[in-house]
Amino acid sequence: MNRIKKRLQENKKILSIYFTAGFPQLDDTTSIIKSLENSGVDMIEIGLPFSDPLADGPTIQASSTQALKNGMTTDLLFTQLKSIRESVNIPLVIMGYFNPIFQYGVEEFCKKCQETGIDGLIIPDLPLEVYQDEYQTIFESYGLINIFLITPQTSTARIKQIDEASKGFIYMVSSASVTGGKNDFSEEQLAYFKKVKDMNLKTPQIVGFGISNKKTFNQATSYAHGAIIGSAFIKFLENKKDSVGEFILNFIKI
Repeated sequence: MNRIKKRLQENKKILSIYFTAGFPQLDDTTSIIKSLENSGVDMIEIGLPFSDPLADGPTIQASSTQALKNGMTTDLLFTQLKSIRESVNIPLVIMGYFNPIFQYGVEEFCKKCQETGIDGLIIPDLPLEVYQDEYQTIFESYGLINIFLITPQTSTARIKQIDEASKGFIYMVSSASVTGGKNDFSEEQLAYFKKVKDMNLKTPQIVGFGISNKKTFNQATSYAHGAIIGSAFIKFLENKKDSVGEFILNFIKI
């Protein structure tokens, strides 16, 4: 069974952490992954840096820019991940934009994902219909789950359509803005979480964008199956440019 599906079957709230591959230092990727698993994280999203990350806020944009300056490439990421499954067992998801994947070659990218033990992909700018018409067969032939996103502006009909098409979890974006941590959720955001929860979808939802501390994690997971911390973790890494792994447990505890 795909590791994402297996993890979602567990009776617990999922904590997923996003970080940008090749940041803060080029060779930090595997040590961060191993330290996150050792710290009790349930799932990891590995950001594939891109020069034009439209959905990302300034913190993740800056980390992506730095990773590219450091020399991170798609090929190098797969090289870094080559032996990751010898020591890491939790679900690993690559999150990135479609252009680098298309330039690499979609089938070759999926093949490399399978070879390195990647369980799923989150591609914000790959529309559902395009995925279904052109790429679903390829993704599934390599055992990859494609994760779709919904936002407060997504219609009820569209949410149901995405739910029907989903085979892992739905990435529930907490707001219409770009990524970035917040200290609290607004009443409108909480109402949106409740609305989706009350739809009783077949697919579990995990909230992303705006999760920065225990309070926002607990708020989100009172309505959803889990939550994703991204920008807050990137900010943490900015201040730990050396031996980042040893500091990660303290961040997760917070």
